[in-house]
Parts: sequence; C-alpha cells; structure tokens
Amino acid sequence: MAAVATPSSPGRARLAAAAASLRTESGLARLGLGLVALHVVDDSWLQPNPGTDAGDHLFGGLVPLVLLGTAIALYPRLRAGTRALIALTAGFFGVLFGTEGAYYTSRVGPSGDDFTGLLSIAAGLLLLGVGIATLWKSRRRYDSPWWRYPRRLLFLAGAYLVANVVLMPTAVAYVATHAARAHVPKANLGMPYEDVEFRTSDGLLLKGWYVRSRNGAAVISFPGRSGTQTRARLLARHGYGVLLFDRRGEGESQGDANAFGWRGARDVDAAVAYLQRRPDVDPQRIGGIGLSVGGEVLIEAAAESPALKAIVAEGASGRSVRDDLVNDAPWQAMVGDGVVTIATSLFADDLPPQTLTSLVPKIHGAAFFVYGEEGQEMERPANRDFYSRAHEPKQLWEVPGSKHTGGLAARPREYERRIVAFFDDHLSGQDDGRDVARS
Repeated sequence: MAAVATPSSPGRARLAAAAASLRTESGLARLGLGLVALHVVDDSWLQPNPGTDAGDHLFGGLVPLVLLGTAIALYPRLRAGTRALIALTAGFFGVLFGTEGAYYTSRVGPSGDDFTGLLSIAAGLLLLGVGIATLWKSRRRYDSPWWRYPRRLLFLAGAYLVANVVLMPTAVAYVATHAARAHVPKANLGMPYEDVEFRTSDGLLLKGWYVRSRNGAAVISFPGRSGTQTRARLLARHGYGVLLFDRRGEGESQGDANAFGWRGARDVDAAVAYLQRRPDVDPQRIGGIGLSVGGEVLIEAAAESPALKAIVAEGASGRSVRDDLVNDAPWQAMVGDGVVTIATSLFADDLPPQTLTSLVPKIHGAAFFVYGEEGQEMERPANRDFYSRAHEPKQLWEVPGSKHTGGLAARPREYERRIVAFFDDHLSGQDDGRDVARS
C-alpha cells in the first residue's frame, strides 16, 4: 500500500535535515555564527542601553554582522584551514561579545540583551571547539618531518602574534565600551549629601551625589562615585561643595560606557551647568579634580568652556594613539594603542578625540598637573609637556613615591595642602595669576 503524504511531511523533512546538519562541521559552525550574530543584533539595535537608540550603534553592529553573515554563507565552500581560522576567530569574538552579559549577570542579575550574551559565549566556545577539531582533522601527516614541525611552530608563532597585537587590544576596546561599574558604591563622604540628577546635551540622564557648599565654591570629583570619594571627603572638609556622579553608561546613569572618556566632556559640561543652578554655589567659582581619564576629560572640558575656573588633572597622559604619536611613545605601545583606538572607534561609533597637547593651551582657567614618580610610563613626559604648553596660572607636581593616581596615598598631608591651596587661590574669586612649578 502506498504511503500517503501528510501536510506536515515537508515540515518534518526540513526539521530532520536541520537536525542532520547539526551533526556536521559546517552545521555546527553556522549555528555558532548565527547565535553570535543574534546577540550583535540584540545588543546593537533591539535592546540598546537606556538613553540610546539603534542609530547610535549603526557601524558597531553593522560591521560584525556583515562579517558573520558572510562567514555563514561561504563557510561550507572554503578549504579546511580557512574554515578553522574563521571558526577560531569567530569563537574568540563570540566569547568576547558575551562578556558584557556575563559581567552584568554576575553583578546585578541578567536582563535585556544579557541572555543573548550568554548564548554568544556558548556559541563562541562551540566555534572554538569546531576550529580546533577542524585543524586537527585536516593536519598534514605524510609530508617530511623536517617541514611539518617547523610549519606548525610558525603557525603557533603567528597565532601568538595575532593574539597579542590584534585580539587582545580589540578585547580591551570592547570591554572599555561595553562593561562599566554596574552598581552604586556605598557613600563615604564624611558629610551629609543629597541624591542629584541632570541631563547632558545629548539627552542622557546622569545621577550622582552632592555635598552642599559652605564657602560658595564647588568642585566636581571625576570620574564616577567610587575611587573619587577620598578626594571628595578632603574637599568637603574644607567647605567646598563636591559633586560626584556616574558617568554615562555607568552605575545609574544612562548611555553607553567608554572607559577612555571620549564623550566625557559632555558629562562634565552637564555637571557644571547643574552646579551653576544651585543657590549655594557662585557660578564663577566652579572647579574640578580628575583622576587618570577623569583628568584627561577635565582638560577637554576646561579647553572648550570657560565655566571651569580651576582643574586638577592627576595621572593624565592620553586617550588614543593620537596622543601616543605626540608623546613619542614606544612603537610597541603605538601598535597596541592603534588597534585599541580603531576598535574603540568601531564599537563606540565615534572618532577619537583631539590630542591633549592640542587642548591644554586652550584651557581657560587655572590648571594643576599632578603625576606620580612611579606612575605609568608616559605620565612624566606628558605632564611636563602639558605644563610647558599651558597658559598661566598653572602648577606642576611630581609626587615622590606615588604610583598612578596615588598622590593622596603617598603624601597625604602635602597632597591635601597643595590641592586645597590651589582651589583656595583660584576659586576664591581673586585669581592672582601665579605660575608655580614644583617638583
């Protein structure tokens, strides 16, 4: 008796074919590539960070999606070595793209695109397994040992070079633009404070704390609400109003993270505007103290607006490879930072900011450049160059025994004396224009 086809037979056949394909190398690879692509779409366009939309991530999502789609289409037609290379590379990026979801899941629990991020990690591990298996199965076993083993050593050396020169710097850029502090730290400001919020010029809501001014002047302690609290306590003890806030993409603030502070000046501008509206603050007596990237962002903000009357930049050096070129950094650093800069531009959908040396001469108010004797490699030459380019009034201090942004820990009494005296001089409303260099 002949079998009678049912309406569901074509559907069952397709499911059977799909299940069979998952038992093949190409099927598993395409599944992994598809899951990674799903997270790219989810992260970039379906569930972007609060305060942003799909247009803010156009190229950051489109470029990897096109590459993944091309790999899915061409994978079965390629040679074994090329397939293995694609699987291994995509596996690395699958795990990398999922680190954001893993990070936030571990800190505050999964939400939004964290679920597809965790899937991306699983897909990345699958692709790494496929790549390794493909390499193993396709290895040449019958050519001369005198060529076989040197060739394998060359392959390993090349893989090590690519990992260090390209993949690791790219990973740094991705984490810097996708994972920031997820929680609000416990406040330890030594003074009563209030919760505050304000908006940036590009519409992001930022949240933070404010200690009321007792002398009419206020200082922004930047960046964030974590490592800046010790400086905030110091200034609050001397009567200054102090504002600390989560920068964009961090804690309770909206937006996309960027640990290099490429759009951070907009956050500082919004903070200054908030302070100018407060009844306890004289709008002409606002300053800032910034640590590392915070100092770099303050330099940019003070160069673009006269509203900041005095800034302390501690541990500033550079935010992109453009600064490395100006600072004559070692070529190894330039190569790594060059990849980080390119990858950051892609992931952040943004161009690198102006060099700090081009911004320093434009600073409107007083500037105090502080760096550690044992700080990062480029701190000493960069800060000495900043000082030479800055207009008066200006100060320079190399903190003996200090590591990067460790001035307060290394010399607590002298640090407090110098920082407070600087703000007393330049936020009193009676700037005397002194030029003081101290080493």
